[in-house]
Formats: sequence, C-alpha cells, structure tokens
Amino acid sequence: MISKKIPILALLLLVSAAASWAQYQGRINGRVLDPAGNPVDKAEVSLVSQRTSTIRYESKTDKEGRFVQVGLMPGYYMLSVKKTGFAPGSKEIKVGVAGEESVEIALKTVAAEAERTYSAADKSFLKANKLYAEQKYAEAVPAYEEAVALDPGSWAYRLNLGLSLKKAGRPEEALAAFRKAVELNPESYSANKETGEALGMAKQFAEAKPFYEKAAALSPDDPDAEYNLGVCLVNTGESEAALPRFQRAVELKPDYAEAYYQMGTILVGQNKAAEACASLEKFLALAPGHEKAGIAKQLLEFLKKDTKKNYA
Repeated sequence: MISKKIPILALLLLVSAAASWAQYQGRINGRVLDPAGNPVDKAEVSLVSQRTSTIRYESKTDKEGRFVQVGLMPGYYMLSVKKTGFAPGSKEIKVGVAGEESVEIALKTVAAEAERTYSAADKSFLKANKLYAEQKYAEAVPAYEEAVALDPGSWAYRLNLGLSLKKAGRPEEALAAFRKAVELNPESYSANKETGEALGMAKQFAEAKPFYEKAAALSPDDPDAEYNLGVCLVNTGESEAALPRFQRAVELKPDYAEAYYQMGTILVGQNKAAEACASLEKFLALAPGHEKAGIAKQLLEFLKKDTKKNYA
C-alpha cells in the first residue's frame, strides 16, 4: 500500500511546484506597427534574456500585429523585431515577478539596399550571440564588430560587443562600447549599468556616479541597482547619501548580505552602535563565510566593548 502512495505524493509536489513557478513567471503582450500605425503581420519577434543569451524565445505577429510571450523569468530582455521591407527594431523590456508588460514597437521602412545591409548585420549578430553563449568571448568580438560596422546605429550591437569585450578581458574597449550604447539609447538600464560598472572597476567613481544613478532611476525596484549606487557613493565620500540606498536594497531583498555589511560600516562611522550591531549581526547570520566576516566580527567586538565601557 505504501509504495502506491509515493508516486501520488511526488506528483502532488510536482504540481504544487509548477503552480508556484507559474505565479512567479511574467508575460509580455506586444504589437508591431508600420510608420503609418498599421499592424505588421508575420513580423519575426525574438526575446533574449539580458542575463544569459541561452534563454531565447521566438514568435511571429498575427494579422493585428500582436504577439504574446508567457513563461518569462523576471529580468531584462532584448526585444528584436524583423520584417522584410523594414529596418529591424529593438527595445529593452523589464519583466517583473508575475508581471505583465505591454510594448509597442514601430518599424521604419527602408530601401532594398539598406535592407540587405541590415540582414547581413543581423547574421553577424546572431553568429556572435552563438559564440558568446558557448563562452567563446574572444571569438565573438570580431563577429559583434562586424555587426556594428554594418549597422553603427544599433545600441544593442554595441551593448553586446561591450559584454563580449568585458568577458574577453579587454575592459577599456568594453567601456568604449558601453558608452556608445548609452549615447545611442540613454534609457537603457543595461547600458547605463554596464557603463557605471566599467567605470567603477577603473576606480573612476565620480564619473560612474551618473550612470549608476540613471540605472537606479530606470529600475527603482532592483536591489542590485540600489546597492551598486550605494557602493559608488561610498567611494566618492558620500556615505550619508549611500546609507538609504543600502537600506532600500535590503528592503527589496531582505537577504542581501553585502548591503547589511555596508550599512553596518556606515552606521559605525555615525556612532549609531545599536543599529550598526544589528546590521553586522544580520550580515554574519546571512554570510558567515564571507571574506569580510572577520572584519565584521572585529567591529562587533569593538562596538560591544565600547558600549559596556560607556555603561560601566
């Protein structure tokens, strides 16, 4: 009797897990239009995760120019649209937890010669994406560069070139590509984030600050955007301004260990011993093996001794 019940229990657990995952996934409802505002039928639509290019979805628009994509993990996606007779279109979209996003993208008509150039650029871009997904970053670089040469106005090509250069260990060239991506699309979260991070890695924190600020403004519910801006502010000597950024990060992500550490060190400097202790203890509870755990323990020991001394 027992052996017959086990498969049923396993099935129930599987169904429960699937239901939970379905509640977590997002959805995109989109529409593709021509310059006159008419629907574009059978346009090729692709969605690629900014987290990893191996997560990719393909579809086509219907007679009303509409497309729907369900089952999306939360995060940023690159939406690309192609249709014969039009220049390719692209847009960055953020999908929230169980979010439903609506997007409209208008394509521009192009001459046959220009269309051939766009097609060649897209082929190079797809080749580069494949190499990048295979972690062949150095080989992906020239393919992305070829795509950029054919379509220098594509911010998406520049962004992906920068990502590949970063992975290939060419930070200065990566920064140049990210800067150009931001120039072409100032409202891109990914382009601003990557530019800020590249400048931060080069210890150019004052220059990185506006890019981190823009990324945080574009994605106000992203704990990493808040944390990165906070770290940048610490490095520009603006610890008081950094503190609310770290507080917002842990509000959005309660297990953000590094943010608790940063909060603790700032609060120590503000002589707020009780709050500093609480933050550092939370950090150690979340990440006891962290490389900064030793420093956190020393700070806690000092704070507690100092507190006892003051009350003695």
